[in-house]
Amino acid sequence: MESMLNKLKSTVTKVTADVTSAVMGNPVTREFDVGRHIASGGNGLAWKIFNGTKKSTKQEVAVFVFDKKLIDKYQKFEKDQIIDSLKRGVQQLTRLRHPRLLTVQHPLEESRDCLAFCTEPVFASLANVLGNWENLPSPVSPDIKDYKLYDVETKYGLLQVSEGLSFLHSSVKMVHGNITPENIILNKSGAWKIMGFDFCVSSTNPSEQEPKFPCKEWDPNLPSLCLPNPEYLAPEYILSVTCETASDMYSLGTVMYAVFNKGKPVFEVNKQDIYKSFSRQLDQLSRLGSSSLTSIPEEVREHVKLLLNVTPTVRPDADQMTKIPFFDDVGAVTLQYFDTLFQRDNLQKSQFFKGLPKVLPKLPKRVIVQRILPCLSSEFVNPDMVPFVLPNVLLIAEECTKEEYVKLILPELGPVFKQQEPIQILLIFLQKMDLLLTKTPPDEIKNSVLPMVYRALEAPSIQIQELCLNIIPTFANLIDYPSMKNALIPRIKNACLQTSSLAVRVNSLVCLGKILEYLDKWFVLDDILPFLQQIPSKEPAVLMGILGIYKCTFTHKKLGITKEQLAGKVLPHLIPLSIENNLNLNQFNSFISVIKEMLNRLESEHKTKLEQLHIMQEQQKSLDIGNQMNASEETKVTNVGSQQIDKVFNNIGADLLTGGESENKEDGLQNKQKRTKDLTDTLMDNMSSLTSLSVSTPKISASSSFTSVPSTGLGMMFSTPIDNTKRNLTNGLNANMGFQTSGFNMPVNTNQNFFSSPSTPGVTKMALGTPSTLPNFNAVSVPPAGGKQTQQRPTDMSALNNLFGPQKPKVSMNQLSQQKPNQWLNQFVPPQGSPGVGSSVMGTQVNMMGQSAFGMQANPFFNPQNFAQPPTTMTSSSSASNDLKDLFG
Repeated sequence: MESMLNKLKSTVTKVTADVTSAVMGNPVTREFDVGRHIASGGNGLAWKIFNGTKKSTKQEVAVFVFDKKLIDKYQKFEKDQIIDSLKRGVQQLTRLRHPRLLTVQHPLEESRDCLAFCTEPVFASLANVLGNWENLPSPVSPDIKDYKLYDVETKYGLLQVSEGLSFLHSSVKMVHGNITPENIILNKSGAWKIMGFDFCVSSTNPSEQEPKFPCKEWDPNLPSLCLPNPEYLAPEYILSVTCETASDMYSLGTVMYAVFNKGKPVFEVNKQDIYKSFSRQLDQLSRLGSSSLTSIPEEVREHVKLLLNVTPTVRPDADQMTKIPFFDDVGAVTLQYFDTLFQRDNLQKSQFFKGLPKVLPKLPKRVIVQRILPCLSSEFVNPDMVPFVLPNVLLIAEECTKEEYVKLILPELGPVFKQQEPIQILLIFLQKMDLLLTKTPPDEIKNSVLPMVYRALEAPSIQIQELCLNIIPTFANLIDYPSMKNALIPRIKNACLQTSSLAVRVNSLVCLGKILEYLDKWFVLDDILPFLQQIPSKEPAVLMGILGIYKCTFTHKKLGITKEQLAGKVLPHLIPLSIENNLNLNQFNSFISVIKEMLNRLESEHKTKLEQLHIMQEQQKSLDIGNQMNASEETKVTNVGSQQIDKVFNNIGADLLTGGESENKEDGLQNKQKRTKDLTDTLMDNMSSLTSLSVSTPKISASSSFTSVPSTGLGMMFSTPIDNTKRNLTNGLNANMGFQTSGFNMPVNTNQNFFSSPSTPGVTKMALGTPSTLPNFNAVSVPPAGGKQTQQRPTDMSALNNLFGPQKPKVSMNQLSQQKPNQWLNQFVPPQGSPGVGSSVMGTQVNMMGQSAFGMQANPFFNPQNFAQPPTTMTSSSSASNDLKDLFG
């Protein structure tokens, strides 16, 4: 990469040095900037051709430079001869003005190092194009190296040279004297121009007489730059020292031969023995047959043969050559017409431009771009011709690349975009809008193309608005979404609302309907559909346009209308419109059909939604019922556990009461010990049966060490009168004795007071407390005092179920169904929701550390002072007294 950059740098430096050394100090550089060396031309290709620009106007030019270093090898008088010859040719060219002659922009300027003059922009000389690259920069530019002449270029080029010679011979009375490929220049547009008047000969006779042209004898001792090219020189120059206009025609014949033979002349001449070579050439020309001209097209072969005839009078003149059928090619005639376009009036131009689209496809792209496009663009200054020229320019643009379009065509179209008259200009642009949006850069689209469309929509002419609205849908897919949303759609809506023309209003609705597919769904719902309700007129065409937009939105896969929009906005708008008196039967049927479709979809969608909601509700109900059934089963198991607890405490109470009557007797002490032992065995058996029950309750917190058996502590406190006296009863066990079972810890203290406070006979008080971590047993409730007890939902004993598990007690199903689960508790539990009272029947506590303790501790649980004051004091009924009697025997 670095080597390539160095090579490029050295090349640029070399070229810059060449330009600087060649033109340094020449007065031409005062007015012109000299650029790159592009070609060579003139006699012996001695002139270097550079591109350049005029400093004041930035006009593009070609700078011809002759470097005097080329003639350093000659003597001073030879140098002077060469310089004089070159000066003479340029001065003569400067005096002559004709479309077929190279146009001089700045006359010859001489400095110490070079000669220089400026002309119209130039591509190369014909010799360069045919492969003679002498005096060209190295490496040769690919533009010249790969340049191939098309047939139409060759034909029209030779025609141009013939026309130039006709001008010189007929009008100027001059013989050029050196018509060669070196002296034929192709300008930037591809036109062939004549230069190199170094050896021209003017007529010495007055203009009204037969012209007479003096001729100099060939001097082989002169430098080659002071002599014409002998390979293209007529034989009479050398052999008879005469010249006439026919001599130039011979040179034209040799040029035509060279063009069709890759730059090779008819004969090669030995410049050292010029006379002998021409004598031999004369013999060959006299015997020249068609077989020697096989490379020349057949339709011009005979004419070339005549041009190369030894006898000057046989050769056709320049006027005759311009009229031969070979030059009647449609492409050559078209190019010739363009060259004379400035001479035509508007009617002739319009007729020509109308037929041009049929010719353009037959011409090569390079010819169209170089020759035709500049001529067409020059007509944009004439507004009357723009509608005829513009279609051809846009046709050329279709064949150009995007780069060529941006460089060559778009700059010329800029002023035309802003023209509104005549109206055909906007129409043509709108018809080719897809081309403009495809090849125009985004910035230019926003700055030039779309503003033209906006002006067309806002134009006062109804015709322009209609045309614009009809054409917009054809290129809507090429417009960027922000421009369409923020600029185009608002103008279409304004055109629809503000116009007084029914056609414009209808076309606006049709246009909106066609471009809906390029819009966003929510933009249509929020902006387009509400706009339809603002349209004031109720003509049938307008109503059908409104219906069409609704239907397109409703049926389009990407858009669609929500059922909320249908029910709330669309149908309330459409239904009144459907009964307008202006509508005929078919139009009414169209309205009703769309309304029915909307209603059916509305019904279907909403019905589906309601069905889904119903299914979800039913599923939720089934889940609730299942949960209730599970809760019921859990309650049954819990009731069985309650019976086991009742059994335990019944035995405890009976033993305690029995032991109290015989505590003062000696034999009673023995019975007491015996009963204590029996009580211990009974408790251990009962607790073993309780702990064997499996647990089937909801999962507890993951922080618990035991997930299958939640830790539960039970505490009960009873306060009841017994014989109206306080009794301090002990169970006869050691103070620290406890019963260890699997998963349970039951310490029993000897100093616990089960019946610690006196109370009025027949009145039972009970306080229940539940820690915050326990589940709420909503099923346990008591009706208000004095009210009749109603059927209660079975008590939710899920907390106890966690403790005792689902193991069934050893009772029959009939016994279970006849039992009243916890009936004695239902008499004392306050109503659900009473302040300060928990819902747990047994005062259950859960130890979250994973250790389960089931014990009866007097101080924390059975002491009434540690409980919150019960909000309600309930008087026990006779059934409650009976239950207590059943409990304690």
